[in-house]
Amino acid sequence: MYRLYIANKNYSSWSLRPWLLMRELGIGFIEQLLRFGDAAAWNDYRRISPSGKVPCLLDGDLRIWDSLAIAEYLAERHDGVWPADMGARAWARCAAAEMHSGFTELRQRCSMTCGLRIRLNESPAALKRDLERITELWKDGLSRFGGPFLAGEKFTAADAFFAPVAFRVQTYSLPLQEVAQGYVSRLLDLSSMRRWYAEALNENFRDLPHEQETRERGTVIADYRAAAP
Repeated sequence: MYRLYIANKNYSSWSLRPWLLMRELGIGFIEQLLRFGDAAAWNDYRRISPSGKVPCLLDGDLRIWDSLAIAEYLAERHDGVWPADMGARAWARCAAAEMHSGFTELRQRCSMTCGLRIRLNESPAALKRDLERITELWKDGLSRFGGPFLAGEKFTAADAFFAPVAFRVQTYSLPLQEVAQGYVSRLLDLSSMRRWYAEALNENFRDLPHEQETRERGTVIADYRAAAP
């Protein structure tokens, strides 16, 4: 069986993508969680993942250590990772790749922290541009392929790659047009997303660099996580 290495569910947007994809498609795997800040565990992990980063998928002796590479690896072995239609598949791959490499301001200013609600100190033009592009991209996919997911009726890797954005929208109350907000709500309502969120809230360990970064960017107005020890 596959083994998927991930980090804290409250923070790790990169881990969420393959975890959610595999859960939604019913691809079995063993979850291996590494806490941020656990230096000994991460030193050992570097023997497993060449990059020393999460996520990393193990399949026997094979190691696949990038979220987009994991999606492509799974697509060679399981139906449904990408749309069956060639045009929809090409669009979905482009959308996932754009998310994989883009939206820098959104990533840096609105780091994923599922259990908090935060009011940003400022919303610069670069963040507005990222949100406008995401909205444009989502509206294009939903109208082109008929929804309710980005590339048609079924959840695919394209949706998995934008799932962390849904948590960011929830955390920071990011303004979106109605169509985009509706898509966010559909993602958040997925059973696997609800499970990830519940488990993120139950984590009582904190990573100080993540916590400090969050508080530098905005004001915490609610914290729904289990109390730290």
